[in-house]
Amino acid sequence: MTSDSVMDTLRAFAAEREWHQFHTPENLAKSISIEAAELLECFQWGPDADRDEVAGELADVLTYALHLADQLDLDPEEIVRAKLERTRVKYPVEKAKGRSTKYDRL
Repeated sequence: MTSDSVMDTLRAFAAEREWHQFHTPENLAKSISIEAAELLECFQWGPDADRDEVAGELADVLTYALHLADQLDLDPEEIVRAKLERTRVKYPVEKAKGRSTKYDRL
């Protein structure tokens, strides 16, 4: 999902600016929420958001999420695959295919 070089680049970028002191799990979680709201703002007035603006805001969300995973010593690929497996059980194809119904109502 993420290469070591991307994580190395993010770590180096933050280290050069001495930002690690601000990268507490709490601050990073807050930043993810703030940036996610800015991503949503791209779609505030309709579905046709500017692709470059969306890319920039999505990059911010992903960057903070990767920093948080790094701070908590979590492997992004591993945690996504584990969550996908739990979700697969909750939403079996034969019940959920083509439906947006919550798992407890399938």
